[in-house]
Amino acid sequence: MSKVYFKKVDSSLKPNEISNYTRGLVDTLLKRENVELKQEIPLKVHFGERGNTTFINPEYCSGIIDYIENQNKKAYFIETNILYGGERTTKQTHIKLAKEHGFTRIPVIIADGEKGEDYYQVEINKKHFAKCKIGKEFSKYSQIIVVSHFTGQMLAGFAGAIKNLAMGFASRGGKLAQHAKVIKPRIKNRACDKCRLCEKRCAVNAITIGKKSYIDYDKCISCAACNAICPKKAIKIILLRSIFNIFGNPFRERLVEGAYAAQKDKKIIYVTFAMNITRGCDCDPKTMKPIVEDIGILASTDPVAIDQACYDMVKTSGKKLRGRYMLKYAEEIGMGSRNYQIVKEDRPLSTIIRHFNN
Repeated sequence: MSKVYFKKVDSSLKPNEISNYTRGLVDTLLKRENVELKQEIPLKVHFGERGNTTFINPEYCSGIIDYIENQNKKAYFIETNILYGGERTTKQTHIKLAKEHGFTRIPVIIADGEKGEDYYQVEINKKHFAKCKIGKEFSKYSQIIVVSHFTGQMLAGFAGAIKNLAMGFASRGGKLAQHAKVIKPRIKNRACDKCRLCEKRCAVNAITIGKKSYIDYDKCISCAACNAICPKKAIKIILLRSIFNIFGNPFRERLVEGAYAAQKDKKIIYVTFAMNITRGCDCDPKTMKPIVEDIGILASTDPVAIDQACYDMVKTSGKKLRGRYMLKYAEEIGMGSRNYQIVKEDRPLSTIIRHFNN
């Protein structure tokens, strides 16, 4: 049974208070799990899409950075470029957006090069993939802190540690392989107001907006960015070969296998913020309202356990998300355990601060 360390907090607290609680939670995990930090440790984060307002506040990471730097070790932010169009598609504009969103305290590494072309391959020999393409810079690090935001997500059902590993570590080719034509977006012309946002966002020019708008499926890479940006919900997504899970869910299985490759042979610490839990993930370029009340901060060395804990807590709060099958499949292929024990961090903030100041 895996341990998941938990501190109940909400986003009404000051960022420095949340940062200190996070620092305390990481300290507890490292000591109880006997984890020793390496000399250089990247923090895998998501910088937030332009227009998104609920991505993780970079100040929340300050406590983790303080912890690392106080041990005379180096910390970096690390991320990969996205598959679809936007500012996070290329290294230069991606870093620019990261800085605009406040990720300025430590250097930013874009792991897969200027346009997602730099990668190395990890052999896994699973159901869908024999090898997966991972951003090349990740090969330099044996230990990473994966900082995730738990939310809903259109295709996966939910976003958390597993999705952060899968899409966040994959190079452009790796992301493309995971999507692999398992979804089919369709424009509902009666609902479309011809704003052309989807057309501009499409990275492969597969969308034509006109008297009768349509998507060219020979070009479409199934990234679903068009659905995420449409303000009128005029683009419907059909999951091919996975309706009613008759044949399983190829996309979610590929996602899990990508995550398996990302964490293989690495010692990873998972920190997840279950706060500002929205229906869509941080890739959605729009303001979204939370669907449940804030839950808190969780930490673990098991990505399956921490996602299962978040999933269960959201369900207890009154919202059942899709995507539970991912957890089952992840456990089946050996990523971790769905059985977990919650270890609560009960120290008051003053005690945590005093602990680190002594």
